[in-house]
Amino acid sequence: MITKKGINASPGVAIGTALVLDAEDYRIPRRTVDPGQIPAQISVLDNALETSRAEVAELRVAAARKVGDQAGDIFRFHEGLIGDRRLRESVAELITNHRNTAAYAFSQIMGQRQKEFRALNDPYLKERVRDLHDIERRVLRHILGRQREDIANLSEPVIVFAHDLTPSQAVSIDRKHVLGFAIDVGGQTSHTAILVRMMDIPSVIALNDATSDVTGGETVIVDGVHGIVVINPDEATLERYRAQQREYREFVVRLNRLRDLPSVTRDDVRIQLFANIELADEAEAALEAGAEGVGLYRTEFLFLSRTRPPSEDEQYESYRRAAESLKGKPLVIRTMDLGADKMSFSMGMQHDPNPDLGLRSLRYCLQHLDLFKTHLRAILRAGVHGDVRIMFPMITTPMELRQARATLADVMEDLDEEGISFRRDIKIGIMVETPAAAIMAASLARDVHFMSIGTNDLTEYTLAVDRGNERVAHLYAPHSPAVLRLIRSVLRGGARISLPVNICGEMAGSPVYCQLLIGLGLRHLSMTPKDIPEIKRIVRSSTIAECRAVAREALRFDSDRQVLNFLRDELRKLNDDPL
Repeated sequence: MITKKGINASPGVAIGTALVLDAEDYRIPRRTVDPGQIPAQISVLDNALETSRAEVAELRVAAARKVGDQAGDIFRFHEGLIGDRRLRESVAELITNHRNTAAYAFSQIMGQRQKEFRALNDPYLKERVRDLHDIERRVLRHILGRQREDIANLSEPVIVFAHDLTPSQAVSIDRKHVLGFAIDVGGQTSHTAILVRMMDIPSVIALNDATSDVTGGETVIVDGVHGIVVINPDEATLERYRAQQREYREFVVRLNRLRDLPSVTRDDVRIQLFANIELADEAEAALEAGAEGVGLYRTEFLFLSRTRPPSEDEQYESYRRAAESLKGKPLVIRTMDLGADKMSFSMGMQHDPNPDLGLRSLRYCLQHLDLFKTHLRAILRAGVHGDVRIMFPMITTPMELRQARATLADVMEDLDEEGISFRRDIKIGIMVETPAAAIMAASLARDVHFMSIGTNDLTEYTLAVDRGNERVAHLYAPHSPAVLRLIRSVLRGGARISLPVNICGEMAGSPVYCQLLIGLGLRHLSMTPKDIPEIKRIVRSSTIAECRAVAREALRFDSDRQVLNFLRDELRKLNDDPL
């Protein structure tokens, strides 16, 4: 029996036989051709790109039909890159100037792009390297005339093991016969991880070398709750996991019963639970999970998933769809958080020496006003279709906020002069995700209708830790006493003028922090939709007095380890009670 530890990508427990996918890597030798063969090589390239683009277009439609529109948008990114004229021209230039074969030239250009993405600090963008690899393999297959792999027609239930499962493979595999996934590489923000969560298939990623330890046909267990894979388990382990499988299914059923129940504490205090989304089509799923609205709509996916900036109308249509799906419930749209290490192809891969402290987010928008104003126009126009609100990210000074508000006022004036309908009374908020903003919260609160604490960045900036850097990631701790005191400071700043304060970082959806956050004074939590039922369970099992006691005790400690151990003990006590 072999036990492997990885990262839980999709919850659940799967028990079955292993199917090991072979890696499909093409090693392209450097070859040159005679000058007279250059046109033929460019023709091979163009045919491969067009065939690949058409193939991905079909896959996009199939993915949307099988999994949902969000899956389709992932392949729209693939489609856009394959059709990017700059990609084609870069490859053609290598063929023409250096007489490389189409295969070698294409692999070189894609290798350069993958290298650029690996150098980025943002974990989400780093994971796009796998999409580039998927695209490279597809186009090379057509350049070389190879047949595509057939993994769509499985005849019996299996647990799929792969070194690196691409988004194309994940969508192509027959869902009816896949019990679980075990993948050597990847992160929680990879498109493959997003897809397996959407397919609701228990999955573990970042297992390093699990594929080398398993043989096809062996019995295996995938524990997507704790991020564990067991190969060739003994009978006692099998029985234990069969029991866990039953318990997890019963737990999911019990949580689903809470969906339509109010999010109130035992002493009848309302705690509003909102959802974080990246795509308009997720708004409806958020409501199905029990969300009372969307507390964070990350708009940058619209920019990152294409090779040119989306037009005003394209943005408007996305925001309008989300607003209408919510049927009058709040939709908080965060203005695009782009720049530095989060750049779309259309903006060029600019690099700052220190991206986290460079030209990003609102700073970037205020230096690219044409792009920013188009963005604001689309949001304001969508505002007539629902309770749409604007939230400015990465505020550090009151002056930045005033500049953003002045730009918004200019856009409103332009729309007015053009006779275009827009939401005139739109509510304005800010993300508090820097220590500067947290310390200045009382001053900033006077110029907004609400504030939202982004604990991911706030923790990184406060502790000077890049959570994507494996050498220091263990120091990343949202429960650090320093971070907790900053959260308390923001809440006090808002309380002085009765300003609503939300929290929308990953901390909001973690059960271990729920009582602490409520005890600190938060009454609005925004999280990934899948986390809402469990957080609602904790809310309905607690009283405000209990939560305040937890917060008081947590603030007494001077180390993050003490805080975390205490919070885990409190959660354990709560979990001992029936749902």
